[in-house]
Amino acid sequence: MAHPRRKPLRASTAGVASAAVLAGTALSLAPAAPAQAADPTTSASSITAGTTAASPTVRFVEIAGHGGTKLAANVVTPSGGDGAGRYPLVVLPTSWAMPQIEYLAQAQRLADDGYVVVSYNSRGFWQSGGEIEVAGPEDIGDATKVIDWALANTPADPDAVGMAGVSYGAGIGLLAAGFDDRIKAVVALSGWADLIDSIYSGRTQHLQSAGLLTGAGYLTGRPSEELETVLKGFFASDLSQEESMIAWGRERSPATYIDRINANGAAVMLGNAWGDSIFPPNQYARFFEKLTGPKRLEFRPGDHATAEATGLLGLPNDTWTSAHRWLDHHLKGEDNGVDRELPVRLKSRSSGAYESYADWKSVPSKAERIPLGTTQHINTNIDSGANGGTLMLSSILDQFFRIPPMASIPLLPRSLAAVWHSERYPSEQRVRGTVKLHTTVTSDKSSGTAIAYLYSVGPLGIGKLVTHAPVTFHDRTPGKPFTVDLELYSTAYDVPAGHRLAVVVDSVDPLYIEHNPSWADLTFSSPADDPSYVSVPLRD
Repeated sequence: MAHPRRKPLRASTAGVASAAVLAGTALSLAPAAPAQAADPTTSASSITAGTTAASPTVRFVEIAGHGGTKLAANVVTPSGGDGAGRYPLVVLPTSWAMPQIEYLAQAQRLADDGYVVVSYNSRGFWQSGGEIEVAGPEDIGDATKVIDWALANTPADPDAVGMAGVSYGAGIGLLAAGFDDRIKAVVALSGWADLIDSIYSGRTQHLQSAGLLTGAGYLTGRPSEELETVLKGFFASDLSQEESMIAWGRERSPATYIDRINANGAAVMLGNAWGDSIFPPNQYARFFEKLTGPKRLEFRPGDHATAEATGLLGLPNDTWTSAHRWLDHHLKGEDNGVDRELPVRLKSRSSGAYESYADWKSVPSKAERIPLGTTQHINTNIDSGANGGTLMLSSILDQFFRIPPMASIPLLPRSLAAVWHSERYPSEQRVRGTVKLHTTVTSDKSSGTAIAYLYSVGPLGIGKLVTHAPVTFHDRTPGKPFTVDLELYSTAYDVPAGHRLAVVVDSVDPLYIEHNPSWADLTFSSPADDPSYVSVPLRD
């Protein structure tokens, strides 16, 4: 049976993917030089996992990817998988900077459950050939070529093909689902749907996350010339390159191809962390709402790829348990009830309890507006002490110890931070969903950056960070007011009884590149005909 193939794309995309969350990323040798493979596969070695006859078989192979580029891969087949039977196939592209053994523990579990699993090193990294194209057309072509190879060289069932992956692998899997209709199911964990909204949200460069990805890319791979050009413009804040960078990123965003993904009909499971500092949850939630086929959305506490990290080590893990159930139903036809469950599953950062909803818009049951009625002025270029924390570390502390970034709200210098408060709440308030800021800004400069924070403040004035987000503006007329509407990062946080919410806006955060000229002044006002407020989504 003939299958539609990937249609060629143009351009490549912006910096993405999995910040080496597993310690092994930087522990191997430097990446091999680029290589091409003329033969579809060259088996490097074959081993049997474990010690029993029932263990799955692991083979290390080379697969010819798009354009013949060599892809280092491993193939795990069920015990007895060399016979005439057919097994569902799961293809796993590696995360950014990760070696090809990243998924070996999960691959063996899948093989134990009757899957053929092919995991391959994404092009440009480690022992695979080519250069880092950042989920470009070559990467999508690689996914199709790996499926071709698996169907020709393993007992894989052509009618039961799935893609799964973490971060970079998640993005490639989602993109591939729009260009290869053989893919029936996708599990995309800690990935992106909108690349620009991930690393350039609010028109602000996410400095720490992009820096980590860039460093890991150079350490373990070979960035393409195009990627180097984009990174140079990104870090230099070269506005002349902004339009081309945005187009570059859009062409690597699964959201751009939502119609194709829906038409091909793959069942899509999305998983992410509330504190993902590389791919914030908002863009995944918006993408989920646009999917028309079978779908599932799961958010948990943590940072980039930390919610599923223990599963990559072979330990019990809720995220991977859900992923296996999703694949079992949609590739094996198991009646495990996953199709009858409410598709949105959230884990509270505060209680650790799971909640389920029919869709994303049903997560909050109401919204409270906190008025920002008083006009406030701040000076820029100096950190007030309010900030979003440190990449990876802060959200991991929140995930495991429920210790988010904190600030003493009464001690924040009012010359550097604008502060507004709600009333104290007599009962617990469950913040669920996306906090939205609406305000009027006046700057005495044409460019600037502001970062908005929402804190839960206790009786002693210590604020625990609920959520935040940056916004940058350019080409504004100095002294002329303009409106800002900003979505803060989606979350699930319980504000204790007796606490109140504090809205803080300042101009500097180590997570981001700021664009405030020296000695700039920002004014936040609330015109009578257009009052300023923060809308907080709450769940009864």
